[in-house]
Amino acid sequence: MKEFIIRAVSGAIYVLLLIGSLYMQNTLTALLVLFGVLSLAEFSNLIKLKSIAQYIIFIVLFGGFWYMSIWNKNTTGSDEAIQIVLVTTIFVNLILIKDLFTTKRIPIFSSKSFIVSTFYLTSGFIFMLLIANYENVFTPLLLLGSFILIWVNDSAAYLVGKNFGKQKLFPSISPKKTVEGFLGGLFFACISSYFIAKYTETLGFTSWLIMSIIVSVLGTLGDLIESKFKRQAGVKDSGVIMPGHGGLLDRLDSIIFASPFIYLFLRILSYVS
Repeated sequence: MKEFIIRAVSGAIYVLLLIGSLYMQNTLTALLVLFGVLSLAEFSNLIKLKSIAQYIIFIVLFGGFWYMSIWNKNTTGSDEAIQIVLVTTIFVNLILIKDLFTTKRIPIFSSKSFIVSTFYLTSGFIFMLLIANYENVFTPLLLLGSFILIWVNDSAAYLVGKNFGKQKLFPSISPKKTVEGFLGGLFFACISSYFIAKYTETLGFTSWLIMSIIVSVLGTLGDLIESKFKRQAGVKDSGVIMPGHGGLLDRLDSIIFASPFIYLFLRILSYVS
């Protein structure tokens, strides 16, 4: 019971911090920087990256895109820069998906450590920032809706998997995940997309439905990839900052991996609508 209470309190603080920050653009930006640096520290420990270069890269890139998307929206070349980082990030993420299924260990060496920390983790927070400032307008409900889809998917996957799960999804990486749990998470994420569309009044139901599928599938892959990094490091959790939950990266791995794909969908949506 004590462990449950600790887990519930730390989880509530995390959710309240996130929701509370959505009311002001600068507060949300500051929270994303804080979460990003802490997650980067945990990830650096996982891959044994003993350097400060990844933090400098994070601050420079995040600060640059903050300047282009919020402070000076008419910066020459900003859209081109976003597209380059988006394509590179998705390419790196696809390689990580390939490594998840085809190799026993995700190969990490000196140069690749910085590539992965930049275009897997740092980029994830950059695209969270861009989602919250979609089309240069502060739209925090888009980011909140994405988080809600993650939370619903994870909670439903856990409950369905625990009560009805029989077939293992990826036993070598995450023994507790089941196919039934994954499908349950996907189903309830799709259901929740209707209510998100109705109460946020941001995108139509069809758009949120597609986003729920993107979040469920890519978020699950992101969780598995982070689990593989943890297995390679020989640890259960990425950190201890959230009592009862582990590290901050354990809570954000799904949205970090899914956010570039969410942003890509939003870009496609803006072109076709």
